Amino acid sequence: MQHRRYSKYFPLFFTLLDVLFLNGSFLAASLIKFGRHLYGNEHYLFLALGLNVVWVFILFSSRLHNPIREQRLSEQINRVLTALVIYLSIILTIWFAFEPFSFSRQQLFITFIFFSGFAISWRVAWFFFIRYYRSKGYNVRNVVVIGYEDMAERMISYMDSHPSLGYRLVGVFDDEMNQSDKFVGSIDRVDEFVSKENVDIFFCNLNALTRTKIQDLINLADSNLIKVKMLSTFSRLEMDNISVQNYGQIPVLNVNEIPLDNWLNQFIKRSFDIIFSLVVILSILSWLMPLAALVIWIESKGPVLFKQKRHGKGNRPFYCWKLRTMVLNQEADLQQATKNDTRVTKVGSFLRKTSIDELPQFINVFLGDMSVVGPRPHPIKLNEQYQPSIEKFWQRHAVKPGVTGLAQAKGFRGQTDHSAMSGRVRLDRFYVRNWSLVLDVKIILLTLVSFLRGSENAY
Repeated sequence: MQHRRYSKYFPLFFTLLDVLFLNGSFLAASLIKFGRHLYGNEHYLFLALGLNVVWVFILFSSRLHNPIREQRLSEQINRVLTALVIYLSIILTIWFAFEPFSFSRQQLFITFIFFSGFAISWRVAWFFFIRYYRSKGYNVRNVVVIGYEDMAERMISYMDSHPSLGYRLVGVFDDEMNQSDKFVGSIDRVDEFVSKENVDIFFCNLNALTRTKIQDLINLADSNLIKVKMLSTFSRLEMDNISVQNYGQIPVLNVNEIPLDNWLNQFIKRSFDIIFSLVVILSILSWLMPLAALVIWIESKGPVLFKQKRHGKGNRPFYCWKLRTMVLNQEADLQQATKNDTRVTKVGSFLRKTSIDELPQFINVFLGDMSVVGPRPHPIKLNEQYQPSIEKFWQRHAVKPGVTGLAQAKGFRGQTDHSAMSGRVRLDRFYVRNWSLVLDVKIILLTLVSFLRGSENAY
C-alpha cells in the first residue's frame, strides 16, 4: 500500500513552529517584565524582527529545519543546543555592539530561556511521535539491498529491529544468494525491479560489487531519484569517530578523529565557555572572591590565590588558579592533599569540601586555558607518575582541561591511587571521544547534584 508522504512539509512545519514559539516567548517575557506586550513599541518591534531573522538564519544554515531520519534523540538535542548557543552568541554580540542599554536585559534573557525550553521540548515530543508514526507503517522509505554479505545482513537486521526508522526492505539482490524471503534475483535484475516498484534507497555492499556495477547502479539511481548508501569493510571497525576526508579525488578515512577536531564544535564550546564563565564571574566571583580572600588572609597570612603549573591541551603547561586552602609549604607541588592533612587550614577545609576553592578557574576558562567541562588538570608530577602505567593516558589532553569533568561528576575526587586514576582516565577518554554540548550540560547538572549531596572524597 502506498501511503501519502508529508516529509516535504517538515521544513516548513519546523520553521513555522519555531517562529511561533520564539514570538510567544518574546510576548511572555514582555508581559512578565513590563506587564504588557511591546509590539506597539517601534524599538522592541525591531528587536523582535531581528530575533526572528537571526534564528531563521541559524535554523537554515544548521539545517535544523530539515530533520534527519536516522539521528538519535541525543544527537538532535545536541544540534538544537548548538544552534541555541550560536544564537545567544550572535544576540549578545549585536546587543553589545548597538546601544546595549536600549533594551531590557531581563526581557531578552527571559525570552531566550523560554524559547530554549520550547525549542527543545517540542522537538523531543516530535521525535517520539514520528518514531511511533513510522513504526505503524507510515512515512516509510522503501529500501533495496544489493550485494548480500555480512555487512548487508547486519544492516537488514538493524532495519528489522528498528521499525521506528521507517525503512521497509522490499528486495535483496545478489548474484549467488537465494535464501532470503526478500531475495528477488541477480544484481542485473535491479533495473527491471526499479521500473515496476517504488524504491527510495539503494544500500550497496561494496565488497560484493565491481567498480563497473557500482557506477551502473549510481547511474540507475540518479535516473530514478533514488538515494545511494554504501556499505563497506570499514564498517567493521565499529568506531564512532570515523570521518571521510578528500585528498583531491582520493577519499581517505580518519579513524580516530574526535568531535572537537571540528572547527564548528570548537566555536560552540568556546562560546559556551565564555558565556558561562562570564555569568559565574559577574554573578558569583564578583562578591564571593573578596569575602573569601578576607577570611583566608585573616586565618593564614600570605597570598590569597594559589597558582600551580599544570598540563593543558596538547600537554602545554599553564598556571591553574585556586583559592589558597593550605598554610604556605614547600610540598604543594609534590604531595597531594590527604584526609586530615595538617597543611589544610580550617577555612581551607570548608572551601575544599564545597569546591569554592576551584571557582577562580572560571578566570582560566575566560582566558582560554581551560573549559567549563573537560578532564580535570592534574599537577604535572602526578601526570608524570601515572602516564607510563596507564594506557592512552595522554588522550585526555586532546582537549582543554575543565573546571569539572565526567570523572568528577561520577565521584572521582580527592586523593588518587592507581585504580582511581585508571577510572578517571577511562571516563576522561570517553568524554574526549564522545563530546557534545548535551554531554557538557549533563555533566554540569551531575556536578551540581554531587555538590548538593556533598562528597566524602572532597578534602
